[in-house]
Amino acid sequence: MKPTEIGKAYSQITHLWESNDFDINNGIEQHKRAVTFAKGRGNALDIGCGCTGRFIELLLNEGFSPSGIDVSAEMLDIARKRQPNINFVQADICEYSLDEKYDFITAWDSIWHIPLAEQRNVLTKIVASLNVGGVFIFSFGGTANEGYHTDSFMGPEVYYSSLGTNSFLQLFIELGCVIRHLEFDQHPELHAYLIVEKA
Repeated sequence: MKPTEIGKAYSQITHLWESNDFDINNGIEQHKRAVTFAKGRGNALDIGCGCTGRFIELLLNEGFSPSGIDVSAEMLDIARKRQPNINFVQADICEYSLDEKYDFITAWDSIWHIPLAEQRNVLTKIVASLNVGGVFIFSFGGTANEGYHTDSFMGPEVYYSSLGTNSFLQLFIELGCVIRHLEFDQHPELHAYLIVEKA
């Protein structure tokens, strides 16, 4: 599936994030941990920001100047109403040019939706856009090997991919990053996250 198709799928299920049943604290503690490693408090970017604005709000409170990018038009419509002073961009991160430099970038539950063949290119682009001492946090499918699959548990069919845990670690080391934290935070589910710092 192309990212634009993922965007259309997510536009059909915004109600899942607007529901009172959604855990608005999902990922917050992990992001608080990541922020402690950041050397600066300049620009920040939320890739696959969705509609809740919870990470944008956290970054604002921590002194960053955050912006958001998402491929879903409906998600961004909601996000803009909630946080009208934030710059939100509708774009495919595989094609979008990261022209600014950032002290903090997050991609929580989003990178795994891009095509497997694009994972390395996108992660390389993200690291290149970090300032020295900048931090990147992202969640991924904590599988042993690289692979992809689709499922429909949220409603519409959605694509997921992962390089595999060791391949992610190897890539970030090759890109000159320091591995600050790796955690399988929803064990036994294959949900993991990494915090890396650009050295």
